[in-house]
Amino acid sequence: MALFRTPPRRRRLTAALGVAALAVATGGALAGPAGAATTASQAVDFPTHCVPPPIAGIPPIDGTTTAQITVDKPTPKVGETVTVTYKVTKPAASNPVDLALPADIMTPSGKVVLGGAQSGAVTVTGPKKNDPVPGKGAFPPFSMTGTFTVTAPGAITLSPGDYNIHTSYLMELDTPCTVTNPPAPVSETVTASPQPGANERNISLGTASGAPGVRVTVTGAKFTPLAEVTVVGRSGAAETADRMTVTTDSEGGFAARLAVNDKATTGVVAYEGTAWDPEKGAGPVAYTVVDDTPQPPNSQKLSTAVTAGALSMTQAGDAVQLSSVDFGQGGAATGDLKTVTVKDFRGGPAGWSLTGKVTDFTGGGGSIGAGGLSWTPSCTTKAGSPSTCVPGSAGTVGSGGATLASTPNGTVTGGEFTVDAKVSLAVPAFTAPGTYAGVLTLTLS
Repeated sequence: MALFRTPPRRRRLTAALGVAALAVATGGALAGPAGAATTASQAVDFPTHCVPPPIAGIPPIDGTTTAQITVDKPTPKVGETVTVTYKVTKPAASNPVDLALPADIMTPSGKVVLGGAQSGAVTVTGPKKNDPVPGKGAFPPFSMTGTFTVTAPGAITLSPGDYNIHTSYLMELDTPCTVTNPPAPVSETVTASPQPGANERNISLGTASGAPGVRVTVTGAKFTPLAEVTVVGRSGAAETADRMTVTTDSEGGFAARLAVNDKATTGVVAYEGTAWDPEKGAGPVAYTVVDDTPQPPNSQKLSTAVTAGALSMTQAGDAVQLSSVDFGQGGAATGDLKTVTVKDFRGGPAGWSLTGKVTDFTGGGGSIGAGGLSWTPSCTTKAGSPSTCVPGSAGTVGSGGATLASTPNGTVTGGEFTVDAKVSLAVPAFTAPGTYAGVLTLTLS
Protein backbone atom coordinates (compact mmCIF):
# COMPACT_ATOMS: atom_id res chain seq x y z
CA MET A 1 0.00 0.00 0.00
CA ALA A 2 1.48 3.33 -1.01
CA LEU A 3 2.08 5.96 1.63
CA PHE A 4 2.08 9.58 0.55
CA ARG A 5 3.07 12.65 2.50
CA THR A 6 3.01 16.38 2.06
CA PRO A 7 5.75 18.58 3.52
CA PRO A 8 5.06 20.35 6.82
CA ARG A 9 3.94 23.97 6.65
CA ARG A 10 3.73 26.71 9.28
CA ARG A 11 0.13 26.08 10.33
CA ARG A 12 -0.94 22.87 8.67
CA LEU A 13 0.59 19.43 8.58
CA THR A 14 -0.69 16.44 6.68
CA ALA A 15 0.17 12.75 6.96
CA ALA A 16 -1.31 9.86 5.01
CA LEU A 17 -2.08 6.82 7.08
CA GLY A 18 -2.73 3.58 5.16
CA VAL A 19 -5.79 2.29 6.93
CA ALA A 20 -7.01 -1.12 5.91
CA ALA A 21 -5.75 -4.29 4.38
CA LEU A 22 -9.13 -5.95 4.80
CA ALA A 23 -9.32 -9.66 4.07
CA VAL A 24 -12.69 -11.20 3.10
CA ALA A 25 -12.58 -14.95 3.31
CA THR A 26 -15.09 -16.61 0.94
CA GLY A 27 -15.74 -16.91 -2.78
CA GLY A 28 -18.03 -14.98 -5.08
CA ALA A 29 -18.10 -11.98 -7.44
CA LEU A 30 -19.31 -8.42 -7.23
CA ALA A 31 -19.31 -5.68 -9.85
CA GLY A 32 -17.51 -2.42 -9.07
CA PRO A 33 -19.58 0.75 -8.48
CA ALA A 34 -20.78 2.63 -11.52
CA GLY A 35 -19.98 6.32 -11.66
CA ALA A 36 -22.86 8.76 -11.86
CA ALA A 37 -23.29 10.41 -15.24
CA THR A 38 -22.81 14.14 -15.57
CA THR A 39 -24.22 16.58 -18.08
CA ALA A 40 -20.72 17.25 -19.44
CA SER A 41 -20.20 13.62 -20.45
CA GLN A 42 -20.69 12.59 -24.07
CA ALA A 43 -20.29 9.44 -26.14
CA VAL A 44 -17.35 9.55 -28.57
CA ASP A 45 -16.22 7.46 -31.54
CA PHE A 46 -12.57 6.64 -32.17
CA PRO A 47 -10.66 4.29 -34.51
CA THR A 48 -9.40 1.16 -32.81
CA HIS A 49 -6.93 -1.59 -33.74
CA CYS A 50 -7.92 -4.95 -32.21
CA VAL A 51 -5.77 -8.10 -32.33
CA PRO A 52 -7.76 -11.37 -32.10
CA PRO A 53 -6.19 -14.33 -30.27
CA PRO A 54 -3.70 -16.22 -32.50
CA ILE A 55 -5.82 -19.36 -32.24
CA ALA A 56 -8.56 -17.58 -34.23
CA GLY A 57 -6.30 -17.42 -37.25
CA ILE A 58 -7.72 -14.09 -38.45
CA PRO A 59 -5.97 -10.76 -39.08
CA PRO A 60 -6.26 -7.70 -36.83
CA ILE A 61 -9.52 -5.77 -36.86
CA ASP A 62 -9.49 -2.05 -37.58
CA GLY A 63 -12.83 -0.63 -36.57
CA THR A 64 -14.57 2.07 -34.58
CA THR A 65 -15.27 1.98 -30.88
CA THR A 66 -18.08 4.03 -29.32
CA ALA A 67 -17.55 4.78 -25.64
CA GLN A 68 -18.46 7.21 -22.89
CA ILE A 69 -16.67 8.29 -19.71
CA THR A 70 -18.64 9.35 -16.62
CA VAL A 71 -17.56 10.36 -13.12
CA ASP A 72 -19.16 10.52 -9.69
CA LYS A 73 -17.70 13.98 -8.88
CA PRO A 74 -17.74 16.52 -11.72
CA THR A 75 -16.37 19.29 -9.46
CA PRO A 76 -13.94 17.63 -7.00
CA LYS A 77 -11.45 19.34 -4.73
CA VAL A 78 -7.73 18.65 -4.86
CA GLY A 79 -7.03 15.56 -2.77
CA GLU A 80 -10.44 13.97 -3.35
CA THR A 81 -10.93 10.60 -5.04
CA VAL A 82 -12.98 10.46 -8.25
CA THR A 83 -14.64 7.24 -9.44
CA VAL A 84 -14.46 6.87 -13.24
CA THR A 85 -16.68 4.65 -15.38
CA TYR A 86 -15.55 3.74 -18.91
CA LYS A 87 -18.54 2.32 -20.80
CA VAL A 88 -17.96 0.78 -24.22
CA THR A 89 -21.32 0.81 -25.95
CA LYS A 90 -20.01 -0.51 -29.28
CA PRO A 91 -16.73 -2.49 -29.24
CA ALA A 92 -14.66 -2.58 -32.41
CA ALA A 93 -13.95 -6.30 -31.94
CA SER A 94 -16.28 -9.27 -32.19
CA ASN A 95 -16.27 -12.96 -31.33
CA PRO A 96 -13.40 -14.19 -33.54
CA VAL A 97 -14.56 -17.84 -33.70
CA ASP A 98 -17.61 -19.71 -34.96
CA LEU A 99 -18.23 -21.11 -31.49
CA ALA A 100 -20.93 -19.28 -29.52
CA LEU A 101 -19.78 -17.88 -26.19
CA PRO A 102 -22.00 -18.35 -23.12
CA ALA A 103 -22.93 -15.63 -20.66
CA ASP A 104 -20.58 -14.28 -18.00
CA ILE A 105 -17.23 -15.32 -19.43
CA MET A 106 -15.94 -11.87 -20.50
CA THR A 107 -13.76 -9.70 -18.21
CA PRO A 108 -12.87 -6.25 -19.60
CA SER A 109 -10.04 -3.97 -18.50
CA GLY A 110 -8.63 -0.73 -19.84
CA LYS A 111 -7.28 2.77 -19.30
CA VAL A 112 -8.83 6.24 -19.12
CA VAL A 113 -6.41 8.95 -20.23
CA LEU A 114 -6.20 12.17 -18.20
CA GLY A 115 -5.28 15.52 -19.74
CA GLY A 116 -5.42 19.23 -19.06
CA ALA A 117 -4.60 20.15 -15.46
CA GLN A 118 -3.58 16.57 -14.62
CA SER A 119 -1.91 13.91 -16.75
CA GLY A 120 -1.66 10.15 -16.46
CA ALA A 121 -3.97 7.16 -16.91
CA VAL A 122 -6.63 5.56 -14.72
CA THR A 123 -6.76 1.76 -14.66
CA VAL A 124 -10.33 0.51 -14.98
CA THR A 125 -11.74 -3.01 -14.75
CA GLY A 126 -15.14 -4.56 -15.22
CA PRO A 127 -16.98 -7.54 -13.78
CA LYS A 128 -17.04 -10.95 -15.39
CA LYS A 129 -20.48 -10.42 -16.84
CA ASN A 130 -21.93 -10.49 -20.37
CA ASP A 131 -24.86 -11.68 -22.44
CA PRO A 132 -24.31 -14.75 -24.65
CA VAL A 133 -22.35 -13.99 -27.86
CA PRO A 134 -23.15 -15.93 -31.05
CA GLY A 135 -20.35 -17.28 -33.22
CA LYS A 136 -18.65 -14.42 -35.10
CA GLY A 137 -21.16 -12.12 -33.37
CA ALA A 138 -20.44 -8.64 -32.05
CA PHE A 139 -19.21 -8.35 -28.48
CA PRO A 140 -21.88 -6.83 -26.20
CA PRO A 141 -21.44 -3.47 -24.39
CA PHE A 142 -19.51 -3.49 -21.14
CA SER A 143 -18.49 -1.10 -18.35
CA MET A 144 -15.26 -0.71 -16.39
CA THR A 145 -14.58 1.37 -13.28
CA GLY A 146 -11.55 2.79 -11.50
CA THR A 147 -10.51 5.72 -9.33
CA PHE A 148 -7.94 8.50 -9.32
CA THR A 149 -6.93 11.16 -6.83
CA VAL A 150 -7.09 14.79 -7.95
CA THR A 151 -3.65 16.39 -7.63
CA ALA A 152 -4.09 19.77 -9.35
CA PRO A 153 -6.83 22.39 -9.70
CA GLY A 154 -8.32 23.22 -13.08
CA ALA A 155 -10.06 21.42 -15.94
CA ILE A 156 -9.09 17.73 -16.17
CA THR A 157 -10.13 15.95 -19.38
CA LEU A 158 -10.90 12.23 -19.59
CA SER A 159 -10.58 10.29 -22.84
CA PRO A 160 -11.14 6.59 -23.57
CA GLY A 161 -7.89 4.65 -23.81
CA ASP A 162 -6.83 1.14 -24.80
CA TYR A 163 -8.94 -1.75 -23.57
CA ASN A 164 -8.76 -5.54 -23.47
CA ILE A 165 -11.48 -8.20 -23.61
CA HIS A 166 -10.52 -11.38 -21.76
CA THR A 167 -12.65 -14.48 -22.30
CA SER A 168 -12.62 -17.55 -20.05
CA TYR A 169 -14.32 -20.40 -21.94
CA LEU A 170 -12.53 -23.64 -22.77
CA MET A 171 -9.34 -21.57 -22.70
CA GLU A 172 -8.14 -18.15 -21.56
CA LEU A 173 -8.01 -15.69 -24.49
CA ASP A 174 -7.36 -11.95 -24.83
CA THR A 175 -8.43 -9.47 -27.50
CA PRO A 176 -6.47 -6.24 -26.92
CA CYS A 177 -7.77 -3.10 -28.63
CA THR A 178 -5.62 0.03 -28.90
CA VAL A 179 -6.56 3.58 -29.88
CA THR A 180 -5.25 4.04 -33.42
CA ASN A 181 -4.52 7.76 -33.15
CA PRO A 182 -4.20 8.56 -29.43
CA PRO A 183 -5.53 10.31 -27.59
CA ALA A 184 -9.17 9.54 -28.32
CA PRO A 185 -11.64 12.46 -28.20
CA VAL A 186 -12.48 13.90 -24.79
CA SER A 187 -15.62 12.31 -23.37
CA GLU A 188 -15.76 13.95 -19.93
CA THR A 189 -14.24 16.97 -18.18
CA VAL A 190 -14.08 17.58 -14.45
CA THR A 191 -13.26 20.95 -12.92
CA ALA A 192 -11.11 20.60 -9.82
CA SER A 193 -10.91 23.34 -7.21
CA PRO A 194 -8.11 23.87 -4.68
CA GLN A 195 -8.52 22.19 -1.33
CA PRO A 196 -9.33 24.78 1.35
CA GLY A 197 -5.79 25.16 2.55
CA ALA A 198 -3.69 26.16 5.48
CA ASN A 199 -3.19 29.69 6.65
CA GLU A 200 -0.07 30.55 4.67
CA ARG A 201 0.21 34.14 5.89
CA ASN A 202 3.72 34.85 7.09
CA ILE A 203 5.86 37.72 8.37
CA SER A 204 9.58 38.36 8.76
CA LEU A 205 11.52 41.05 10.59
CA GLY A 206 14.36 43.15 9.25
CA THR A 207 16.23 42.75 12.54
CA ALA A 208 15.79 40.61 15.64
CA SER A 209 16.53 43.31 18.23
CA GLY A 210 16.85 47.05 18.81
CA ALA A 211 16.88 49.80 21.39
CA PRO A 212 13.58 51.31 22.54
CA GLY A 213 12.11 53.54 19.82
CA VAL A 214 13.93 51.87 16.94
CA ARG A 215 11.75 51.02 13.96
CA VAL A 216 11.82 47.41 12.75
CA THR A 217 10.77 46.51 9.20
CA VAL A 218 7.98 43.94 9.23
CA THR A 219 7.43 42.25 5.85
CA GLY A 220 4.24 40.24 5.26
CA ALA A 221 3.15 37.89 2.46
CA LYS A 222 0.09 35.82 1.44
CA PHE A 223 -2.42 37.99 3.28
CA THR A 224 -5.72 38.95 1.62
CA PRO A 225 -5.03 41.48 -1.14
CA LEU A 226 -5.97 45.11 -0.34
CA ALA A 227 -6.89 44.22 3.26
CA GLU A 228 -6.19 46.20 6.44
CA VAL A 229 -3.59 44.47 8.62
CA THR A 230 -2.74 45.21 12.25
CA VAL A 231 0.96 44.90 13.13
CA VAL A 232 1.52 44.76 16.89
CA GLY A 233 4.04 43.80 19.53
CA ARG A 234 3.50 40.78 21.78
CA SER A 235 4.50 39.94 25.33
CA GLY A 236 3.60 36.29 25.70
CA ALA A 237 -0.11 36.07 24.84
CA ALA A 238 -0.78 39.77 25.50
CA GLU A 239 -0.37 42.62 23.03
CA THR A 240 1.88 45.55 23.89
CA ALA A 241 1.53 49.25 23.10
CA ASP A 242 3.61 48.93 19.90
CA ARG A 243 0.97 48.97 17.17
CA MET A 244 0.20 50.21 13.65
CA THR A 245 -2.06 49.35 10.71
CA VAL A 246 -1.15 48.93 7.04
CA THR A 247 -2.97 47.95 3.86
CA THR A 248 -1.74 45.03 1.76
CA ASP A 249 -0.93 45.37 -1.91
CA SER A 250 -2.70 43.63 -4.80
CA GLU A 251 -0.75 40.41 -4.09
CA GLY A 252 -1.38 40.35 -0.34
CA GLY A 253 2.01 41.66 0.72
CA PHE A 254 3.05 44.61 2.88
CA ALA A 255 6.10 46.27 4.44
CA ALA A 256 5.57 48.13 7.73
CA ARG A 257 8.00 50.17 9.84
CA LEU A 258 6.92 49.41 13.41
CA ALA A 259 8.35 51.59 16.17
CA VAL A 260 9.05 49.34 19.17
CA ASN A 261 9.05 51.35 22.40
CA ASP A 262 7.56 48.95 24.92
CA LYS A 263 10.34 47.10 26.73
CA ALA A 264 7.90 44.24 27.38
CA THR A 265 7.69 43.40 23.65
CA THR A 266 9.18 39.95 22.95
CA GLY A 267 7.66 39.32 19.53
CA VAL A 268 5.64 40.76 16.66
CA VAL A 269 2.43 39.49 15.07
CA ALA A 270 0.28 40.68 12.17
CA TYR A 271 -3.36 39.91 11.49
CA GLU A 272 -6.25 41.04 9.35
CA GLY A 273 -8.91 43.07 11.15
CA THR A 274 -8.85 44.63 14.59
CA ALA A 275 -8.43 41.53 16.80
CA TRP A 276 -6.11 38.53 16.70
CA ASP A 277 -7.44 35.59 14.69
CA PRO A 278 -5.08 32.61 14.25
CA GLU A 279 -6.71 31.82 10.91
CA LYS A 280 -6.02 35.33 9.57
CA GLY A 281 -2.74 36.13 11.26
CA ALA A 282 0.98 35.33 11.28
CA GLY A 283 3.63 35.22 13.99
CA PRO A 284 4.76 35.73 16.61
CA VAL A 285 8.28 36.35 15.33
CA ALA A 286 10.72 36.90 18.18
CA TYR A 287 12.05 40.41 18.80
CA THR A 288 14.19 41.65 21.68
CA VAL A 289 14.09 45.20 22.99
CA VAL A 290 17.61 46.06 24.11
CA ASP A 291 17.12 47.91 27.39
CA ASP A 292 19.47 50.90 27.31
CA THR A 293 18.62 52.09 30.83
CA PRO A 294 21.91 52.94 32.60
CA GLN A 295 22.97 50.23 35.01
CA PRO A 296 23.60 51.03 38.66
CA PRO A 297 27.26 50.95 39.65
CA ASN A 298 28.71 47.55 40.40
CA SER A 299 25.74 45.66 38.85
CA GLN A 300 25.24 43.02 36.17
CA LYS A 301 22.09 42.69 34.10
CA LEU A 302 21.07 39.10 33.35
CA SER A 303 18.65 38.26 30.52
CA THR A 304 17.45 35.28 28.56
CA ALA A 305 14.95 34.53 25.80
CA VAL A 306 12.31 31.86 25.24
CA THR A 307 12.19 30.84 21.58
CA ALA A 308 8.88 29.84 20.04
CA GLY A 309 8.77 26.40 18.42
CA ALA A 310 6.40 24.72 15.98
CA LEU A 311 3.15 22.76 15.79
CA SER A 312 4.02 19.20 14.74
CA MET A 313 2.77 15.65 14.77
CA THR A 314 4.20 12.14 14.46
CA GLN A 315 2.45 8.77 14.16
CA ALA A 316 3.43 5.36 15.50
CA GLY A 317 2.93 3.64 12.14
CA ASP A 318 1.42 4.01 8.69
CA ALA A 319 -0.66 0.84 8.26
CA VAL A 320 -3.61 -0.58 10.19
CA GLN A 321 -4.79 -4.16 9.67
CA LEU A 322 -8.53 -4.42 10.26
CA SER A 323 -10.20 -7.68 11.21
CA SER A 324 -11.57 -9.94 8.45
CA VAL A 325 -15.24 -10.26 7.51
CA ASP A 326 -16.91 -13.30 5.93
CA PHE A 327 -18.54 -13.14 2.52
CA GLY A 328 -22.31 -13.46 2.79
CA GLN A 329 -22.34 -12.18 6.37
CA GLY A 330 -20.55 -8.83 6.27
CA GLY A 331 -20.32 -6.75 9.40
CA ALA A 332 -17.73 -4.56 11.08
CA ALA A 333 -14.03 -4.83 10.29
CA THR A 334 -12.39 -3.27 13.37
CA GLY A 335 -8.98 -2.07 14.48
CA ASP A 336 -7.01 0.62 16.30
CA LEU A 337 -5.60 3.73 14.68
CA LYS A 338 -1.85 4.11 15.13
CA THR A 339 -1.17 6.59 17.94
CA VAL A 340 -0.60 10.18 16.84
CA THR A 341 1.53 12.48 18.99
CA VAL A 342 0.92 16.23 18.70
CA LYS A 343 3.43 18.76 20.02
CA ASP A 344 2.39 22.42 20.19
CA PHE A 345 5.44 24.51 21.09
CA ARG A 346 4.38 27.71 19.31
CA GLY A 347 3.35 29.78 22.31
CA GLY A 348 0.56 32.32 21.99
CA PRO A 349 -3.21 31.97 22.02
CA ALA A 350 -3.94 29.59 19.12
CA GLY A 351 -5.28 26.09 19.66
CA TRP A 352 -5.14 23.31 17.06
CA SER A 353 -7.43 20.84 15.30
CA LEU A 354 -6.57 17.35 14.00
CA THR A 355 -8.99 16.13 11.33
CA GLY A 356 -9.15 13.11 9.06
CA LYS A 357 -10.84 11.97 5.87
CA VAL A 358 -10.70 8.65 4.07
CA THR A 359 -10.88 7.40 0.49
CA ASP A 360 -13.11 4.58 -0.73
CA PHE A 361 -11.73 1.10 0.01
CA THR A 362 -10.90 -0.57 -3.29
CA GLY A 363 -9.67 -3.98 -4.35
CA GLY A 364 -11.03 -7.48 -4.63
CA GLY A 365 -13.10 -6.59 -7.69
CA GLY A 366 -15.31 -4.09 -5.89
CA SER A 367 -15.40 -1.10 -3.60
CA ILE A 368 -16.48 -0.22 -0.06
CA GLY A 369 -17.56 3.39 0.28
CA ALA A 370 -15.64 5.83 2.46
CA GLY A 371 -18.87 6.47 4.37
CA GLY A 372 -18.57 3.00 5.91
CA LEU A 373 -15.61 4.01 8.09
CA SER A 374 -16.35 5.35 11.58
CA TRP A 375 -14.21 6.00 14.63
CA THR A 376 -14.34 6.60 18.37
CA PRO A 377 -11.52 9.06 19.21
CA SER A 378 -9.64 9.48 22.49
CA CYS A 379 -6.77 11.74 23.53
CA THR A 380 -4.49 12.33 26.50
CA THR A 381 -2.77 15.54 27.62
CA LYS A 382 0.76 15.38 29.05
CA ALA A 383 0.98 16.74 32.58
CA GLY A 384 1.96 20.40 32.72
CA SER A 385 0.59 21.29 29.29
CA PRO A 386 -1.25 24.65 29.20
CA SER A 387 -3.92 23.27 26.83
CA THR A 388 -6.24 20.32 27.33
CA CYS A 389 -6.89 17.94 24.45
CA VAL A 390 -10.54 17.29 23.55
CA PRO A 391 -11.40 14.12 21.54
CA GLY A 392 -13.63 14.42 18.50
CA SER A 393 -17.11 12.96 18.43
CA ALA A 394 -17.63 9.28 17.68
CA GLY A 395 -19.17 8.76 14.25
CA THR A 396 -18.59 8.56 10.51
CA VAL A 397 -15.29 9.71 9.00
CA GLY A 398 -16.09 9.44 5.27
CA SER A 399 -14.59 11.44 2.40
CA GLY A 400 -15.92 14.67 3.90
CA GLY A 401 -13.85 14.21 7.03
CA ALA A 402 -14.31 14.53 10.78
CA THR A 403 -12.41 15.88 13.80
CA LEU A 404 -10.14 13.43 15.61
CA ALA A 405 -9.02 15.79 18.40
CA SER A 406 -8.49 19.49 19.15
CA THR A 407 -7.50 22.09 21.73
CA PRO A 408 -9.25 25.46 22.13
CA ASN A 409 -7.81 28.93 21.72
CA GLY A 410 -6.77 30.50 25.02
CA THR A 411 -4.64 33.09 26.72
CA VAL A 412 -1.71 30.65 26.77
CA THR A 413 -1.76 27.40 24.78
CA GLY A 414 0.58 24.53 24.01
CA GLY A 415 1.76 21.17 25.27
CA GLU A 416 2.12 17.54 24.25
CA PHE A 417 -0.78 15.21 23.44
CA THR A 418 -1.38 11.61 22.32
CA VAL A 419 -4.38 10.82 20.13
CA ASP A 420 -5.92 7.40 19.45
CA ALA A 421 -9.12 6.00 17.96
CA LYS A 422 -11.03 2.77 17.58
CA VAL A 423 -11.95 2.39 13.89
CA SER A 424 -14.68 0.28 12.28
CA LEU A 425 -15.47 -0.34 8.62
CA ALA A 426 -19.02 -1.48 7.79
CA VAL A 427 -18.68 -4.19 5.10
CA PRO A 428 -21.83 -5.16 3.14
CA ALA A 429 -22.72 -8.85 3.33
CA PHE A 430 -21.98 -9.74 -0.30
CA THR A 431 -18.88 -7.66 -0.93
CA ALA A 432 -16.60 -9.52 -3.35
CA PRO A 433 -13.83 -11.47 -1.59
CA GLY A 434 -10.37 -9.94 -1.59
CA THR A 435 -8.22 -7.37 0.14
CA TYR A 436 -9.54 -3.82 0.28
CA ALA A 437 -7.47 -0.76 1.12
CA GLY A 438 -8.21 2.90 1.74
CA VAL A 439 -6.07 5.86 2.80
CA LEU A 440 -6.90 7.99 5.83
CA THR A 441 -5.36 11.47 5.59
CA LEU A 442 -4.78 13.33 8.86
CA THR A 443 -4.43 17.11 8.83
CA LEU A 444 -3.17 19.20 11.75
CA SER A 445 -3.93 22.92 11.66
